[in-house]
Amino acid sequence: MAFEQKNIGIDKAWQKIKHYCAYQERNHTEVKQKLYGYGLYKQEVEQLLSQLINENYLNEERFAIAFAGGRFRMKQWGKTKITFELKQKKISDYCIKKALAQIDATDYAATLQKLATEKWEQLKGEGNIFTKRSKLQNYLMSKGYEYHLIAEMVQRLSN
Repeated sequence: MAFEQKNIGIDKAWQKIKHYCAYQERNHTEVKQKLYGYGLYKQEVEQLLSQLINENYLNEERFAIAFAGGRFRMKQWGKTKITFELKQKKISDYCIKKALAQIDATDYAATLQKLATEKWEQLKGEGNIFTKRSKLQNYLMSKGYEYHLIAEMVQRLSN
């Protein structure tokens, strides 16, 4: 049995959703879910969404840039993983490209180098060089880095 929340009214919902969006960047999907969670009807949700966009509380491009930058800096994710996560959140390809362009190429290369070097050191005890290379490659793939960059890095570290 699904729990239906009583409609809190459009004015109260507007106040709450403004604070929700001002607190941190949000994407359209999560804001829409939140509004439906307030018990609002489709027409009210659409009205509030357009109002949020008009008053710049909600901006998909700004969200994508903040998300990509945060995931790269904090979790050291690669562009492949960031792209996948943004697509999961139904962000447009245009905004994804724009967000990825904000990641500095020098920082990106340095982060990949740091991650690869640290992992290579952890694998010191691994006797078989092929297993060691495979484990490093799998680790960097799981972080979401591009295959050609990983291949270069593995080659450089195993020589």
